[in-house]
Amino acid sequence: MAHTIALAGNPNSGKTSIFNELTGSTQYVGNWPGVTVEKKEGYVKGDKRHIIVDLPGIYSLSPYTLEEVVTRDFLIDGKPDLIINVVDATNLERNLYLTTQLIETGIPVLVALNMFDVIKKNGDLIDTKKLSGLLGCPIVETSAVTRVGLKELVKTAITMVEQAESGGKPATFSAPVEKTVTSIMHLIEGKVPPETLRWFAIKLYERDEKVMQRLTLSEELHHQVASLVESSETAMDDSAESIITNERYEYLTNLTAKCHKRARQAGSLSTSDRIDRIVTNRFFALPIFFLIMWGIYYIAIQTVGDYFIGGIEWLFGDLIGENLAIGLERIGTSAWLVGLVVDGIIAGVGSVLTFVPQMMILFFFLALMEDVGYMARVAFIMDRIFRKFGLSGKSFIPMLIGTGCTVPAIMASRTIENQRDRRMTVMLTPFIPCGAKLPVFALLVGAFFPHSAWIASSMYLLGIIAVIVSGVILKQTKAFSGDPAPFVMELPAYHIPRLKGVVIHMWDRGKQFIKKAGTIIAVASAVIWMLQSTSWSFQMVETQESILASLGRFIAPLFAPLGFGTWEVAVATITGLLAKETIVATFGIVLGLGNVAEGDPNLLSSIGAYFSPVSAYAFMVFTLFAAPCAAAIGATRREMQSARWTWAAILFQTGVAYVAALVVFQIGSLLFM
Repeated sequence: MAHTIALAGNPNSGKTSIFNELTGSTQYVGNWPGVTVEKKEGYVKGDKRHIIVDLPGIYSLSPYTLEEVVTRDFLIDGKPDLIINVVDATNLERNLYLTTQLIETGIPVLVALNMFDVIKKNGDLIDTKKLSGLLGCPIVETSAVTRVGLKELVKTAITMVEQAESGGKPATFSAPVEKTVTSIMHLIEGKVPPETLRWFAIKLYERDEKVMQRLTLSEELHHQVASLVESSETAMDDSAESIITNERYEYLTNLTAKCHKRARQAGSLSTSDRIDRIVTNRFFALPIFFLIMWGIYYIAIQTVGDYFIGGIEWLFGDLIGENLAIGLERIGTSAWLVGLVVDGIIAGVGSVLTFVPQMMILFFFLALMEDVGYMARVAFIMDRIFRKFGLSGKSFIPMLIGTGCTVPAIMASRTIENQRDRRMTVMLTPFIPCGAKLPVFALLVGAFFPHSAWIASSMYLLGIIAVIVSGVILKQTKAFSGDPAPFVMELPAYHIPRLKGVVIHMWDRGKQFIKKAGTIIAVASAVIWMLQSTSWSFQMVETQESILASLGRFIAPLFAPLGFGTWEVAVATITGLLAKETIVATFGIVLGLGNVAEGDPNLLSSIGAYFSPVSAYAFMVFTLFAAPCAAAIGATRREMQSARWTWAAILFQTGVAYVAALVVFQIGSLLFM
């Protein structure tokens, strides 16, 4: 029977890096049952007797966030054999706050004192032997970046599990508080497991609603507990929760004073502090951030990433597509089946996977920024702006990822603990232009605005404006009313990232994009091809006589007020649900203009019969805001966990797209036509 080891720690403590190092390629990712919080598990490298569960990064075991609830439910109900508590040694007192709560669960705790290389570099001294004695837990000095101490950490963990060692020493509070906690322990003795008796008593002292609901105590017992807590609050003139928080920090201040000596004098600035004076400056922060993102975007999309596109197109078009078509024809396969497989599924999947190199490069740089510690600063910077409009600072991270692809961006919203804020972020993130929309913009800009660089860049500005305006509007509704959840995040010290961890993070995001987008695109491609190639009697016909053409003629009047009321353009809005870049391919098919992927000049000259400059810009605006691709809609359904909310998001996005395009065309027609 495999032993379970839980990995717990504060965000940015290096927990994920240690998890990657300990498990390597044996890890797998899913969701915790019933919630969208990510669940990572993996076997210790070379040892399938021990499973490591990477718990969500949290600051405490209080029930304020979804991550905290998930973590403490797993610890109390799942009863792992050991907790490896990853502690940021550079912020010892704050990180040990969680440690004191983990010890109270009664589960054996092994402390990984991480970033110890930074402690030595700073000249600080931590007496780990004394600290271990005070906490009653073994401590291993580690560095996820340099891999120092990781072998010893695994060895110690396995020894503790196999010897079934007991837990550490719980934090001791002042005499009046200890008296009250002890009295509560006597009241609930026998009603909870002995090893968790103190933890439950403290939670009842704090008036933890979830714990009170969990324990089936009699009304008289509830009254006795409440009376004890009220007496303590009156005597100490504070709320019970604040009393416990203050007691913990009082305990930790005394504890760290005995074993931690700082080389840097109080008030002096560290290297990270000096950097933050510039990168988080009220005036310089945003320009610096946009400059960094421009550089990343330039490398990932316009230069290095762009070099790989031709190879992917050749792989799916010439190598796989043509050879598969030849092979199928040689064995006598029906023409319609060849077309379905080659022109439908292969071409459809290939059109999406063409962007994988760009996505991978983008994910690499985002993971690099996160590992260095800069992404925490970005969230801090944007929180100051977003909160003015009712959005959480955490909403910015998915939107940032959305500049590459909406699918992982929507999945990234799971880091937002407040369900209301998370749903709003899922609804608004697709307004940020993703890589799949760029071919549409490039086509129309090249045809109508070849000398106006601001036209394409205006899409990003419009996306940000739409997010802010929509956020203000949605906050006025009952479903989204209320202040955004508090955004608490410590700014970790800057450090040199470990390449292996960055690559694992990049591959984890890219793998999910390939698997989910590829599966949905394969099915949708087959459907679109069939609609483009068959009549209502399911006979092979020309595109003009196809089901898709008749559907286009049916919906075309809806788009007439927007300036693109022909069926050829209207039908592209349907195929755009497959993947936004297929809008360009659809124009090439239904307009009979050849290979649009290579920017055929016939297309650029002939497309003027279907657009004017104003209607072309209106179409760009509609494409920007309309419901995203099928893969993104699938991701929305997964994160919303509700068909009703998914449809609400689709209708809201399409409604914004229609109104925005209508305003652009109608006002633009008055001014420029």
